[in-house]
Amino acid sequence: MRAIADQERATSLKARESWHILGIISEFIEATERLAEIRPAVSIFGGARVPPGHRWYETTVELARLLSDAGFAVVSGGGPGVMEAANRGAHAGKSPSVGLNIQLPMEQVGNGYQDISLDFRHFFARKVAFAKYATAFVALPGGFGTLDEVCEMLTMVQTGMGRRIPLILMDSAFWRGLIDWMRAQQLANGLVSEGDVELLQVVDDPAEVVKAIFDFYQTRGFVPTADEHDRMLYL
Repeated sequence: MRAIADQERATSLKARESWHILGIISEFIEATERLAEIRPAVSIFGGARVPPGHRWYETTVELARLLSDAGFAVVSGGGPGVMEAANRGAHAGKSPSVGLNIQLPMEQVGNGYQDISLDFRHFFARKVAFAKYATAFVALPGGFGTLDEVCEMLTMVQTGMGRRIPLILMDSAFWRGLIDWMRAQQLANGLVSEGDVELLQVVDDPAEVVKAIFDFYQTRGFVPTADEHDRMLYL
């Protein structure tokens, strides 16, 4: 009887895991179908706890509006704070405002400024969507999630697993300590190379962010090369 019960339980667990895998696949499929045509796009990250009226919020609105009017779709996490500001600025501009929402027990409530809205249950599927369709990455001040995204994008570019794109940190007063720590600890101890730290740009002015992106692509188009496209398949 125990053997039969154990076998039934194992079969039930395997069936549940199989359906879970299909759910993950469905997130990738939906993201591919709905985001494949939004390029060029800029992914913007930042804290969910930044309220409207705060300078980081208002800076993000301005940045997203400039990017949208310049022809870039703007992709955010779809929630409140800097994410809302990014969608808000883009929604008022000429290009799509995209929100990649995540189901969380706290903080994450979808904002109302999304032209394209996707819902994810899995962080890693959402991360792939952020990275795969981004022409550039911009991080405003934020918490652990923002740091996670910064390190994720930096690692992909550093290792060559992702295409080389502009990685921009906005608000030097907030980020300078992190850059200084990278140099004093990681670089000084041989854990990273000088060029790795230089992958990050620190910019304060929204117009300068837009200029930095255009300058980066001045000698090449926004469309990924065949080699870059192949690499992106393995994110």
